[in-house]
Amino acid sequence: MATPASSSFLLEMNPMTIETSFDSNYRKVLVAARRARQIQSGSHALVQSQSTKACRIAQDEIEAGKISYVKTETDVVKPLVDGPAVPILLG
Repeated sequence: MATPASSSFLLEMNPMTIETSFDSNYRKVLVAARRARQIQSGSHALVQSQSTKACRIAQDEIEAGKISYVKTETDVVKPLVDGPAVPILLG
């Protein structure tokens, strides 16, 4: 029986910072998408917008500087795989 993945990792205190500027367009899109989902779920807009679309409202909030995100200083670690690179499921 396999052990749960969470038991094999040690919890560490990673420093977190609140970022207000974006280091890439990709991160900006991710933050806007998450905020748009919050708006669609019933969260109130933080700025007045001419649009009723959640994506556009999220973009307006970012442009107004009302949205920030938390960035952790976690290194990306590739998990170790025992055996073949692609798991084969036998039924």
